[in-house]
Amino acid sequence: MLEDHAKIASLIHQAGEISGSKKLQKVVYILQKLGYPFDQIFHFHFYGPYSEELSVQLEELCHFGFLIENREDKGEEEKCHYRLSEAGEGFLSHYKNILPSVRSLTQKVMDQNTWFLERVAILLYFDYLPRNEAVKKVESIEKRTIQEDLERTFSFIDELRVLQSIEQPMPH
Repeated sequence: MLEDHAKIASLIHQAGEISGSKKLQKVVYILQKLGYPFDQIFHFHFYGPYSEELSVQLEELCHFGFLIENREDKGEEEKCHYRLSEAGEGFLSHYKNILPSVRSLTQKVMDQNTWFLERVAILLYFDYLPRNEAVKKVESIEKRTIQEDLERTFSFIDELRVLQSIEQPMPH
């Protein structure tokens, strides 16, 4: 019943800590697009793919005491840092191997800033389109995007796919 919650908790546990709910949204979406077993439904939103379901699950994990949420005031915005609690470790012990190891991928993704991950997620969201049409979508959404940014983004997606093939996710 709480398998989706356990997958999120396992991801955060493997990452050690995830800073920002927006970043968590992008990480889960990117991993889902790479074939990892995240079942949240994503819709296109202001900052790319967004899952209300994932937001609720994150709130519930905090409410249950399975995640520790530390809020940091950053002037105009507040940033939340999430890590697994001791109770969360107990919770995860009931869900052995709920999520394959995503440590390498997670680390690679976590090293990026949220703005860059938004662009990665947007390109993956439109991956069914020919590349030039996907680029036009990104350019219309992110006015500040330049060609070098897009090339770096495509290279990053290719690197993630190579790591994914090494880590070999479970069939979804």
